[in-house]
Amino acid sequence: MTTKEIRDLAPTEITTKLRETREQLLQLRLRKQTGQVEKTHELRVLRKDIARLETITREKNKKTTAAA
Repeated sequence: MTTKEIRDLAPTEITTKLRETREQLLQLRLRKQTGQVEKTHELRVLRKDIARLETITREKNKKTTAAA
């Protein structure tokens, strides 16, 4: 997911996407432990997506508190 796509989402959608991405990362880590993962680069991609989601969530929260 790109940063622009994430910024276009509503805060509730971002939260949902963050939860789904964390679940995917957990499942991928479990599969890696059993040796069932062929594309190990997906771990890094998911971690970066989580970081993007959290960063944009924090930015949006900061804007709303600054406006109040």
